[in-house]
Amino acid sequence: MDVFDSASPVAHPRVGVVVPKHRRNSVERNRLKRRLREVLRVEVLPRLVDRNINVDVLVRARREAYGATFEQLHDELTELIDRRWSHAH
Repeated sequence: MDVFDSASPVAHPRVGVVVPKHRRNSVERNRLKRRLREVLRVEVLPRLVDRNINVDVLVRARREAYGATFEQLHDELTELIDRRWSHAH
């Protein structure tokens, strides 16, 4: 996955998800979007709020994400976020 961030114009963090088609059908795309949004809602947003980091985060799924399990998506996203904002406690 690719993770992009920018300063948020609002006083709280926000997240967005982009899931390109990569020759997949709508069922597969929606499943991947739901999984990514759940990890962002349950893990990423609370971590950003706890660290008082007000950013807009955009997650773009790569082709390989379609074959990943929920646990793999969870682990990769939380690792990316923790590594990116590990200094802001």
